[in-house]
Amino acid sequence: MAEKTLQTLFHDTLRDIYYAERKILKSLPKMARAAQSPELKAAFEKHREQTEGQIERLQQVFEIIGKPARGKTCDAIEGILAEGDEIAEEYKDTAALDAGLLAAAQAVEHYEITRYGTLKRWAEVMGLKDAVKLLDETLQEESQTDEDLTAIADSAVNAEALQPA
Repeated sequence: MAEKTLQTLFHDTLRDIYYAERKILKSLPKMARAAQSPELKAAFEKHREQTEGQIERLQQVFEIIGKPARGKTCDAIEGILAEGDEIAEEYKDTAALDAGLLAAAQAVEHYEITRYGTLKRWAEVMGLKDAVKLLDETLQEESQTDEDLTAIADSAVNAEALQPA
């Protein structure tokens, strides 16, 4: 069995988030269609565009480490997205739908933030300066998306969720 190193762990985690980003890209249009709030729909559409760029940056990181851009099934994102689908189904046509979709989207963002933060740190330790820049750019986008979602929730969505349908 080959020795497991930080480089191995970095590559495995990179494959994990690559898979996750591609799954997220597929789920965002569905979330946008399910959302009732125009602001939330727009946020999902904006994040879809950002996710395309994030996938491209991940492909560049794979190139930097000399590995093919291949995903590895990410059970965490599968579970988070399944919860989002469940909320969309169970709360369809209710005042609480958008609050639930926002919560699901923020669960996705928080997962991505932890992954990119870790990958960035490991890239720093391994001296992969170009990868650090790419990962940091995505980390900043994910953090901003999380803040934007919180603002949407606070501006109206959570208060509206208190009302009966």
